[in-house]
Amino acid sequence: MPTVTVPPGVEGIVGITELPDASWADRWERILVDDAMKDRLLNYLLFSLRHRGRLDAVGFPVHGLVILAGPPGTGKTTLAGGLANRAASELGQSILFVDINPHAFPSQLLGESQRSVARLFERTLPDLAARGLPTVVLLDEVEALAVSRSGASLETNPVDVHRATEAVLSGVDHVARACPGVTFVATTNHPAGVDVAFMSRADLVEELGYPDADAVHAILIDTLRELTPSPPNGADLRLLAERCAEAQVDARQVRKLVLRAICDRRELALDPSGIALGDLESTFEAERERLERAV
Repeated sequence: MPTVTVPPGVEGIVGITELPDASWADRWERILVDDAMKDRLLNYLLFSLRHRGRLDAVGFPVHGLVILAGPPGTGKTTLAGGLANRAASELGQSILFVDINPHAFPSQLLGESQRSVARLFERTLPDLAARGLPTVVLLDEVEALAVSRSGASLETNPVDVHRATEAVLSGVDHVARACPGVTFVATTNHPAGVDVAFMSRADLVEELGYPDADAVHAILIDTLRELTPSPPNGADLRLLAERCAEAQVDARQVRKLVLRAICDRRELALDPSGIALGDLESTFEAERERLERAV
């Protein structure tokens, strides 16, 4: 499916994509998190998109907001897109995926952040929802948008930032009432930095942590298969996976470990299919020593 053109003059929207899109399938299938978590996320989104419009907001309060929390590099943003794509496939109909950049809103002009955020939730998103397609809105790094008011001082954070948080809360409430076909997926690297009132509105909060040894092993094999049909495997690779897990290497850096091993040798840069376990082990050791020196 082609990317939908973002209306001119709309602040904060990075892109609008109509799903399902076969090229997005890997965003769901190749992000290795607990299967039970994936089931909960998919079941929630299917329920929210299909049934929320007929539910009484008091009798069965469903806000249309799920939060993915965890350290950087754990796959939150990619998983959010994969979730929307998988839901579109399951529903058998198109879904609009709207990517919001929260960093586009803070402004030096008093009141401008609040007005920009209000326009997004009160005008832009309802206009998109009026197209009639179920809509998933990604609020990536939402701690930049719904700043914790209890943890922010007026001396270091201008009144405009506090008002912008209030505009987000009012906006999410407005969309929940007026646009039952819209569901928000928010990500955060720092849940403590997100306003508690925003967190309390979430219907579902899922924590993505660092991959365990089994997940690291699977990620390494998956990455190596991009380079060779017969990736190095065996007990030594599993031992490397255990060491990565003990060092709390995030999923993104596990994949980049393979890239750094290629960068260490000209022969691999020219022919990466020759990558061996020893290349990964020596690169891991070098990276670990570099990080220890940095500390």
